[in-house]
Amino acid sequence: MTRLEIILSAILTLSILFNIGIFIYAREAVTRLVRISEELGDLQIIIDSFTKHLESVYKLEMFYGDQTLQSLLEHATSFNEQMTTFEYIYSLTEIEEEPKEELEDEETKEVIDESYQETS
Repeated sequence: MTRLEIILSAILTLSILFNIGIFIYAREAVTRLVRISEELGDLQIIIDSFTKHLESVYKLEMFYGDQTLQSLLEHATSFNEQMTTFEYIYSLTEIEEEPKEELEDEETKEVIDESYQETS
């Protein structure tokens, strides 16, 4: 082997190792991005559910007009609107789940009905 062949073999080896390292790093970065996207999507669902629940509690006769609940509802709505600015992130992995959202609404209504019956 000549000196040139040795140098080229060393450069090729380093290049292959560097490319493997970049591939592993890129794969890990994409995996983290997907995980963050899924978590933000879950957070958005939780915030939507909380806002709807708070709104339904506020509309109950015994709480309607309460300034504290009204401020809390406004804050929750504002926070929910702010979260929509991150929609481009969590929409990367979002799958349409209409039946699940409807189920959550029904569960929320049941919890509200039960708490209302207990206080009556």
